[in-house]
Amino acid sequence: MTNWQDVTPQFMLDLLESGSIEASQLIDVREEFEWDYYHLETSVLIPMNTIPMRLNEITDSKPLYIICAHGVRSLSVCRYLEEQGYSELHNVNGGMAAIALLKGFQYD
Repeated sequence: MTNWQDVTPQFMLDLLESGSIEASQLIDVREEFEWDYYHLETSVLIPMNTIPMRLNEITDSKPLYIICAHGVRSLSVCRYLEEQGYSELHNVNGGMAAIALLKGFQYD
């Protein structure tokens, strides 16, 4: 049994809009140049390669929503965080590209 699950971008956006997710719960694991191009204001940037050094910044007391450009890096981060003992992890399927489309913006 895994401690993470895939969620749709719409589900995550609905949670954001309802105020059910705090900024510390939405972690964007893309690189800074990708973040600068397009990001959600309510997310925290922690690039994938810095996750091991920044675990102290990642809460383990609330559900976490991990996002990247398309959902591949975020899946890897979910698996890594699971190995570190985190639970209630959510990989946002399709990543920022899918969110951008929902918001009427072409990401890539």
